[in-house]
Amino acid sequence: MDAQNVTPMMQQYLSAKEAHPNELLFFRLGDFYEMFFDDAKIAAKELGLTLTSRSGDLDKSPMCGVPYHAADSYIARLVAKGFKVAIAEQIGDPKAKGLTHREVVKVVTPGTTLSDDLLRDAANNYIALLHEKEDGTFVLAGADISTGESFYASYAGENAAQQMLDELYRRMAAELLMTEGFSLADDVRAFAVQRLPHCAIGAVAPQTDDELLVQHFPAAEIPTDAGTRTAVATLLRYLHDTVMADLSQLNHLSFLDAADTMQLDTYTLRNLEITRSLRDGGKKNTLFDVLDFTRTPMGTRLLKSWLEHPLLVPHRIDARLDAVAELVEKSPLRASLRDHLRSVYDFERLLTRIETQTANARDLVALRVSLAALPAIRETLSTAESNLLTRVYAAIQTFDELRDTLERAIVDEPGLSVREGGIIRTGYDAALDELHAFSHDSKTLLQEMEERERTRTGIKTLKIGYNKVFGYYIEVRHSGRDQVPDDYIRKQTLANTERFITEELKVFEAKILGAEEKITALEYHIFTQLREQVKAQLVPIQNVARAIARVDVLQSLAEAAASYRYVRPRVTAGGAILIRDGRHPLVERILQREVFVPNDTDISHGGTETMLITGPNMAGKSTYMRQVALLTLMAQVGSFVPARTAEIAPVDRIFTRIGASDDLVSGQSTFMVEMNEVAQILREATRDSLVILDEIGRGTSTFDGMSIARAVVEHIDTRIHAKTLFATHYHELTDMENERIRNYCIAVREKGKKVAFLRRIVAGAADKSYGIHVARLAGLPAKVTERAEEILHALEQKEAQSEGAAPIPASRETKPADGMTSLFADGTLAELRTLDVMTMTPLEAMNTLYRLQEQARKEAGQA
Repeated sequence: MDAQNVTPMMQQYLSAKEAHPNELLFFRLGDFYEMFFDDAKIAAKELGLTLTSRSGDLDKSPMCGVPYHAADSYIARLVAKGFKVAIAEQIGDPKAKGLTHREVVKVVTPGTTLSDDLLRDAANNYIALLHEKEDGTFVLAGADISTGESFYASYAGENAAQQMLDELYRRMAAELLMTEGFSLADDVRAFAVQRLPHCAIGAVAPQTDDELLVQHFPAAEIPTDAGTRTAVATLLRYLHDTVMADLSQLNHLSFLDAADTMQLDTYTLRNLEITRSLRDGGKKNTLFDVLDFTRTPMGTRLLKSWLEHPLLVPHRIDARLDAVAELVEKSPLRASLRDHLRSVYDFERLLTRIETQTANARDLVALRVSLAALPAIRETLSTAESNLLTRVYAAIQTFDELRDTLERAIVDEPGLSVREGGIIRTGYDAALDELHAFSHDSKTLLQEMEERERTRTGIKTLKIGYNKVFGYYIEVRHSGRDQVPDDYIRKQTLANTERFITEELKVFEAKILGAEEKITALEYHIFTQLREQVKAQLVPIQNVARAIARVDVLQSLAEAAASYRYVRPRVTAGGAILIRDGRHPLVERILQREVFVPNDTDISHGGTETMLITGPNMAGKSTYMRQVALLTLMAQVGSFVPARTAEIAPVDRIFTRIGASDDLVSGQSTFMVEMNEVAQILREATRDSLVILDEIGRGTSTFDGMSIARAVVEHIDTRIHAKTLFATHYHELTDMENERIRNYCIAVREKGKKVAFLRRIVAGAADKSYGIHVARLAGLPAKVTERAEEILHALEQKEAQSEGAAPIPASRETKPADGMTSLFADGTLAELRTLDVMTMTPLEAMNTLYRLQEQARKEAGQA
């Protein structure tokens, strides 16, 4: 652009753009936000806008714009695509003479947006920063400015990088920053492409600003080492420079201590579908979905956090279980809580909008309604006895004075804009009421003036009107213009009428229009005062919001337990996992027409450490192993579990290697992905871990795969001693059985060519894979499966002859080992044993017997 032809307004634009080269600049011009040059080209392409040009040359000076009143939705669309948007507003009176001053008032980024269009559900919106200290330790600092949450973690040692990436995956950050010189920047970017597809990534210069830390956090929460303080301060400085607000909602800094919670890695979170489904990354058909009976957005977010960070210490787990148990037993208490919690809006995000001055009057109404629910919630909890519930009771303040003020001040259904009036109740402010009275009486005054002028002039058709262009006027038809008095001043001539103004009408117009402007200004002033009153109590209201979130999660877990027939697990320190009639929490909810077949688990350091599970595909091996992992995790979260009884010792980690798919992004094959996962498990698992391994070594040749599988089992058995469930098709591995490794298999019932998978885990080893049976169930053509059986039979005969052994029988039924008295559920037998037959009527006995028989048939695969 020729500098000589640059207008003063364009100089303003270029100056703002120079200060924000990495953002799309929305530049306010009257009723539009305009974009110029490359920004205009990008915005036009991403938003479907039409490019124009003031000079007529689209190549040299392209521009495009959006209406200011609709800008939020356009900005949200750009931010959702990963762009950053700087917003330059008109500062001061745009009607004043001379060039209107404009300056950037905020920058909207994926991790700092407060737009309702992007924060439509209860999910967190995290921004994270990675920093590397001089000693090579990695620091992660993070925040969700929409809720006021802020945290940091430190990672050192051999597994530091993986642990850092796992936390990023748990947080699913919308925006990720790395300080300059971060050594793993390329690895982090590759991970983000694969696992954080919607994450915007940027670099920042490290900042040292202890004053900023003190401004936000109590001294006891501020990290003691300089490198960690630098990470947190750098993130805070970026947030301040972006949002351009006080951000006083960020007032509590949490340290993510790996010693307090189980560290779930990316593979386990994905494989167990704890909070995100493998299908589409959504919530549906996840453990989170099954357990989510929360009533508030804060509770929903906290439940997700609990599921992704299970506890390790038994007494903390028991404290949660005590509260859940009380709420299960006291159903009226639970029902009352659920009813009152329904009225609570998203406290945390309401407070953030108030703090950043983006709240409207409807937000204050939502806050008022939420505050009004607190006394009833507190009263309901007054009878609670468990420690966590009594602590929540003590933490809930009711803010009666603030609630009363908001009740008296804000109308029930205010408009969206806070600058157009209509938001303050009559009776709250005397000056405002006086202005409203004058405005209301003005209609009567106009009518009286109109009657006086008709009488004075004798013009019966005379009337007083108003429009936005000319203001108030006296309208006289041409037939009466000879009667117009001399003091009438002509204002406008129309086809059939003349419009006039008088000194009296001018004075009235000034008063009425002045009153309306004063009403609007005074209402906005009162609104800002109310907003400041709320801000003054921001921290205590935040504390109550956190207490509400805790009680909401506890009642949610109790509601799930009561609805799904869950039982309280017994948390022990003995290292054992003993489950009777355990059920998969997700699968049993998805099944519509089938009865879920429960199974037992008994693994401990004094008995079976490794369950070596063989059996056919589709028979339930993977479901069973996931089930054990999920029940263990649920217990450590503080949830009841789907089982008849459960005794669970907390595990430090849950590792899973279940299935794999080609990693096309990084060019890794299925087998390489599998080996990477196994390598991580063997590096990080301990004696206190739970390891789930499914079909190790299937991605290579038979002998290679079998050798790897055997070596992995041996390594775990002799060196790690983790509690392990190992499913395999390599039947040859069953000879590894010893006092710690025990063989188990899926019970199968055969009748001719028909096979029923009983979905029961029984002691013993399977000697067939039933692959052809599975193929038949999958719908392969009969000719294909028949030919496969011929080939299989020939191969079996050849192998038997080469070994000098008898031919393998065509069909064989897997039988349970000695001592396994039944393939059916222990629950059925337990119910039979507890029946009081002597007190039952003949009809009751007959109905009960019929029901138990039907249940047994279904469990046996015969129904």
